[in-house]
Order: sequence, then structure tokens, then C-alpha cells
Amino acid sequence: MDDRELLTVSEVARRSGFAASAIRFYEKEGLITASRTGGGQRRFERQMLRRLAFIRAARNVGLSLDEIAAALDKLPNASGSAR
Repeated sequence: MDDRELLTVSEVARRSGFAASAIRFYEKEGLITASRTGGGQRRFERQMLRRLAFIRAARNVGLSLDEIAAALDKLPNASGSAR
């Protein structure tokens, strides 16, 4: 993947409306994924913005993190298959 297609945590935060700390939390919980640069900085694929939008909507209707994780596990990943 071209590095220009990857987003920093601050770009994801700005575009998604989530705090950077929330993005790191969701990554730690396995709801979103990031790659790392040689210097250890997180880089997110653009599709993580859709996953974050799903997380926001699910939280708004009262789903727990476990319920959200189960729902996200059923969605295709970037390669088109379920995780």
C-alpha cells in the first residue's frame, strides 16, 4: 500500500471526530488495526474511518464493546474476507 494512502492518528482523529486516545484504545481492543512506521508511529488505512463510524453508531445505540467486536468480526476486511 502506498504510504500516501495511510493516515496518522491525528488525521484519523480529525476525520473521525474521535480523540486520539480513543483511537489508540480501540486499536488496543482490536476493533481497528494500524501498521507501524520504522519509527513506531501508527498508520491507519482509510477503511478504519468506516470502522470508527460503525463504532460510533453502535455506541450511540448502546452496544457494548464485546457486541461491537462481534459485529465487526462479521464484516469483511480490506482483502474482502471476514477477519
